[in-house]
Amino acid sequence: MLSPSAEQLLRDLHASLSQRKRPEDVARLIQDLYAAQGTDLDPATEEALAKAAEHSLRNLWHGYTSMLEDFARPVGAQRQLARAKSLFTSLPELPADAGDDPARIEAVIRRAGEEIRRSYGQNDFGLDRLNRAERTAAGIGEMSKRQYNKRFRLLRRMEAKLARVIHEQHRREVTMTGKGALAHALSYELFATDTDSAAFIAYITARGYMRSVFTNGSQRQVYDEVAEALLQRLRDAPGRACWYAVAHVYPKAEVLAHVSDEDLARLLVRWNGVLRQVAELLEDAWNRHPLERDTMIVRRGDDSSTWNQAAQAWNTARAHWFALIEELGQHEILDRFCPGKVPRLVASDVAYWHRMSGGGLHPDTYVWAELPLPWEVLRGEKECPRSLVESVCARHRVDPVAGAWTTARPTAKAVSFRRTPELVHGVSVADPLMASALRSAGVFSGKNKRAAAQEWL
Repeated sequence: MLSPSAEQLLRDLHASLSQRKRPEDVARLIQDLYAAQGTDLDPATEEALAKAAEHSLRNLWHGYTSMLEDFARPVGAQRQLARAKSLFTSLPELPADAGDDPARIEAVIRRAGEEIRRSYGQNDFGLDRLNRAERTAAGIGEMSKRQYNKRFRLLRRMEAKLARVIHEQHRREVTMTGKGALAHALSYELFATDTDSAAFIAYITARGYMRSVFTNGSQRQVYDEVAEALLQRLRDAPGRACWYAVAHVYPKAEVLAHVSDEDLARLLVRWNGVLRQVAELLEDAWNRHPLERDTMIVRRGDDSSTWNQAAQAWNTARAHWFALIEELGQHEILDRFCPGKVPRLVASDVAYWHRMSGGGLHPDTYVWAELPLPWEVLRGEKECPRSLVESVCARHRVDPVAGAWTTARPTAKAVSFRRTPELVHGVSVADPLMASALRSAGVFSGKNKRAAAQEWL
């Protein structure tokens, strides 16, 4: 039984799965949780956590980071709901967070529509409005044309707003999935089953949520010495660990080996759904503006944000799906159905930087360019067996196993912990206060800088 303070810390750790806290701050929460439980940590774990927590905001003199500690949330429909409440008499009082709940927004639109005899989805201003005779017949003849039109237009705008809220919430979820797998979807009950499992999940998720750095090299690896120490605690007590929860974020063979076939199948079905949802996002972005597939360099008109978020989510979902297929012993599925990876779009300045430093396109780009598009494979319009992927990889001298084209991602060795940098549009800045000033001035954004920028340069 957890003490009240320990339970609150565990809930804070669970909340971090949908936030973007620095790994250092999550490490400090884990330290506090173990202290509240009176847990005696082994020297390796104690040293690793201390090394990370040393740079937590609570241990820094300024206690401040310029980077948001949450993923961008869509602007809700609070303003539209308030306006609807003033125009429609049948609407009840709504809670403050109703504008962020699509189900409540839709319910309001439907209920308000009943007052003016409008059905949900009737948005044609020329065909769906009622004239005077129709309003009289419908029992709202006392409402003037102006008042009727005002309400009709509001509900039409609210339906459009609802669509935007749903789309942006879906994009936010896709972004979190790409960086942290299914961590954000873990229930508190499952997360809190075992403290050591919860600590590992929270820390590895925080590492995955770190922002990308502007570089022409590889990004920082997620699995570090702190994660290794926390995972070792699970290895030392495998019977106590909640391996099913860990498998939501870390689908390595040593984890999946402890998960039942029933739970593995449940995860496989879930990742199947994610692959299909993300493929729709990719296809939509492609149809709106087809990309330069041979180079994957951003051109004017490309929706690089949506594509890159969806591409990362696809690759994460694909990696989990492959790992589950292999653990279930269903290798023959990949012989017939082996969808490829999806590369992110590269900014032209980064591509130029690669060329100037003696590099070029990533070899995976050439493989991607020859394989069928993911959504075509999922719908069965084109075939993509393992043999095809292997032949394309061989043609471009890419190892299909080491490159995770035909197998699950290989297990990475733990890297040394390094503190999280303050980033301004991907560029590391030493001081968080300076970072705030540079960001507000537009420095490193690629846009015209305001006068404030000159004062800092």
